Amino acid sequence: MHKWISQEIIELLESVWTNEEKGANDEESIASSAKTTVTEDLLAECEREGYITRNLSEIELTPLGRKTAEDVIRRHRIAERLVVDVLGMTLEEVESDACEFEHLVAPGIIEAICTLLGHPRTCPHNLPIPEGHCCRKHEHHLDSVVTSVDNLNVGDRARVAYVSARNYSRVQKLSSLGISPGVTIRLHQKFPGFVIQCDETQIAVEKEIAKDIFVWQDDKVTG
Repeated sequence: MHKWISQEIIELLESVWTNEEKGANDEESIASSAKTTVTEDLLAECEREGYITRNLSEIELTPLGRKTAEDVIRRHRIAERLVVDVLGMTLEEVESDACEFEHLVAPGIIEAICTLLGHPRTCPHNLPIPEGHCCRKHEHHLDSVVTSVDNLNVGDRARVAYVSARNYSRVQKLSSLGISPGVTIRLHQKFPGFVIQCDETQIAVEKEIAKDIFVWQDDKVTG
């Protein structure tokens, strides 16, 4: 069973991690960027529980603290990718204080979402996403990632992973034409416009629409 950790400790560990990425580990920087009030009692509790060590004004993660923070950061950044790439939210909405992304994604389904998104390396802010077990398991399959239809070659077959929801009416239209998650498509033409073969139907789409259709490359078959 996982040990229960208070939200205050989670927020503190997340702040230590993100400040470490910036090359800062001083208490003032960590406290100012944490989404919780960093008190002496909280720091003492974190230290007592074995998550951090303190040396004067500097704070460092212990191996336990680093693993805990890594899990939180991974969940947070995978969730950011989910809501930007699939749900169509803007970066401004992602950065809103109202969006607590690490609570959006339960730990038990994070690997399924990571696989759906093609094991992304960075979040929408271009910060690294810590590698998970699913990423390490597939790291020898370098083509096993999600890409958009505009990156396919003519004749390639691929299975639809998701359609970006930035434009909901577009999602509905594509779905009505048969382009929806799980469906296998074939890129019939790229110039002068994109033509996608879906079952017995050929669907002409603009490049901007092709960019919004994401497919699994590991299912791609040339021919």
